Amino acid sequence: MLKDQKIKNFLDTLASKSPTPGGGSVAALTGSMGAALLSMVGNLTIGKRKYIHVEDDIKRLLKRSEILRADFEELMERDIEAFNQFMAIMKLPKETEEQKEDRRKKMQIALIEAANVPLEVARKSLEVLNICQEVANKGNKNVISDAGVGAILAEAAFDSAILNVKINLAMIQEEKVKSNLNHEIEDLLGLARGKKDNAVEIVLKKNINIEKSKTINV
Repeated sequence: MLKDQKIKNFLDTLASKSPTPGGGSVAALTGSMGAALLSMVGNLTIGKRKYIHVEDDIKRLLKRSEILRADFEELMERDIEAFNQFMAIMKLPKETEEQKEDRRKKMQIALIEAANVPLEVARKSLEVLNICQEVANKGNKNVISDAGVGAILAEAAFDSAILNVKINLAMIQEEKVKSNLNHEIEDLLGLARGKKDNAVEIVLKKNINIEKSKTINV
């Protein structure tokens, strides 16, 4: 499985002529790394006396970030499966009108699945963005920058996934499906707007306060 590869092997394959893994899998991987960073902040917060008052909240956030991390890993594989299925359909015979119609129908089904996978990556990335701000607010200040990086990665995964949905959307013929996908894209974009910036702003403000505290103590 893709998630079991060594980093170098993954990157070598990514850079090769092989069409998979591609941008869709990388978007999911990026989302997984964002979630993993939030988990790290959580793990470095739980058990610390200084943060005992937020421990229950951090445990809740950690549980969610770990579920999201696993979801992204599954989506990495699903993206490759969707691509391979589409490519297999592309090779179907198209000599007769019946064959052409059968190929067209199957291609449309495959395109919808190919759009649904990155759409799910975008949904999960939005969930990561939703918890970044709370992790930044309540997490261990010594690793607060990692919450900010997690937000940046989550936004990158989100934007990458939305791009992949739009690319597949252009080839889908069923107008109702296209309309539904377009509406969800717009809704997701609206919900994601400003979330990364808010999390990063919290991180930067907390870092400034930490530096001021060090200066005063000196």
